[in-house]
Amino acid sequence: MLEPGIRHHKEITTNESHSALSYGSGLVDAFSTPAMIALMENTAVESIQHLLPEGQTTVGIEINVKHLKATKIGEKVTGESFLKEVRNNKLVFEVHAWDEKGMIGIGTHTRYIVDLKRFMEKLQ
Repeated sequence: MLEPGIRHHKEITTNESHSALSYGSGLVDAFSTPAMIALMENTAVESIQHLLPEGQTTVGIEINVKHLKATKIGEKVTGESFLKEVRNNKLVFEVHAWDEKGMIGIGTHTRYIVDLKRFMEKLQ
């Protein structure tokens, strides 16, 4: 079903809601690390969700990224995910982010395939 090699890109235009000030992760009005991580995770989710059987989804369990440089609010940022490992229900992605000037982030992200109904029942 899922095999290594799946690649996906997603582009956003940054706005005030993506800033470190808005996230509470810093005092600068620049694209925040949490917003970059959210873009990377969302790109990974979008890359494989349509390939999963109905009733299944993925949950993120680990992310290890470096935020390499700052990006001004108002600039475009592209997230990319590349599925590099599939082991049973474990999916490991390589993730990247670029702004209009070059690479701003790189790392890995691990997700697990879960049955959505059972997962939500465990939360009750």
